[in-house]
Amino acid sequence: MSNMNTNGQRLWDSLMEMAKIGATEKGGCCRLALTDLDKQSRDLFVSWCEAEGCSITIDQMGNIFARREGSDPDMAPVVMGSHLDTQPTGGKFDGVYGVLAGLEVIRSLNDQNITTTAPVEASVWTNEEGSRFAPAMVASGVFAGVFDLEYGLSRADLDGLTMGEELKRIGYDGKELMGERPIKAFFEAHIEQGPILEHEDLTIGVVTDAQGQRWYEVTLTGQESHAGPTPMKTRKDALVGAAKVITLVNEIGLKYAPLACSTVGLIQSFPNSRNVIPGEVFFTVDIRHPDDATLSAMNDELRAGCDAIVQSHGLTMAFEQIWYSPPVPFNPSCVSSVRQAAVDLGYSHCDIVSGAGHDACYISRVAPTAMVFVPCKDGISHNELEDAKQEHLTAGCNVLFQAVLNQAM
Repeated sequence: MSNMNTNGQRLWDSLMEMAKIGATEKGGCCRLALTDLDKQSRDLFVSWCEAEGCSITIDQMGNIFARREGSDPDMAPVVMGSHLDTQPTGGKFDGVYGVLAGLEVIRSLNDQNITTTAPVEASVWTNEEGSRFAPAMVASGVFAGVFDLEYGLSRADLDGLTMGEELKRIGYDGKELMGERPIKAFFEAHIEQGPILEHEDLTIGVVTDAQGQRWYEVTLTGQESHAGPTPMKTRKDALVGAAKVITLVNEIGLKYAPLACSTVGLIQSFPNSRNVIPGEVFFTVDIRHPDDATLSAMNDELRAGCDAIVQSHGLTMAFEQIWYSPPVPFNPSCVSSVRQAAVDLGYSHCDIVSGAGHDACYISRVAPTAMVFVPCKDGISHNELEDAKQEHLTAGCNVLFQAVLNQAM
């Protein structure tokens, strides 16, 4: 099987064609989940899959499954996939590489007239990014039973539009019931989104685990007042309190480095007027670590530090953890399939822990799962400058191809 490879040029051409949908001036992509642009990307993917003879199924969360039948249609499928939605200033490869690598595997199976025993599917998971609708990976979470269907469909964006409403509007409110699709094995190919593979001059990352994550939404409330007449000592400035929390978040990440990460990524100050002391500030916090005990310690320090800051500045606080994803160990058999494929194909590789959350993290709760990482330039992702070499993307797809064959034959 090591002599069987995918068509790297076709994969690259498909990536570049998909990148035209929502293309930005700096060379990235903006395809927020369930927008018209997301619909266009889904439609293009479906048309490509149908051209390869795949049947298409869409579930109640809008997840798409393109199926190539095997010789035993009663077997559970081996599934590949990722997501097509992006960050507002996203790149051309995050998520979409895993989707189109799955399609390329199906195309290559067709090219080489290979009949697998198990069906093989390429999949698209809805709203992986969590940018328009929080939390991230919500549709794969519903699929895995982490969230119920009502919760998933009721997630709303900042304009109050829900996922259920937007799925219906763009025509991807599927009918397949959640929890009724068995998976024999699941593989997700992805750019690393970090610098390790590039720094070590390695081609393949064999992903053994994924970091745990906690997301919070915090609102600090003080008192709005005139920026001129109000003495400094009497102010209840919510933005000053938020600034100190943001510094605390950064300090916690540094304390538990190098494996920890901590970020404040969204902030809204009210009334947002230049000569009014801010009376309310809303912001988000994201903390991550691959060890759950350490993640819990970070959580405890964050909560205690926020309480102290609020008290010292005369503020009140609403503090809510909106999402918790524990550290994920991937399936040893699937991980071994990825590692062996890299060995058989002669690619330099190493075991690696994912610093980001992926749909594979939730799917691992209901099916044997593994991931394939390839390098990205300077480790940059969630950025329009995100880039990857064609040769690395091809290598990752070849590894995916071999791993899938190992599980599907």
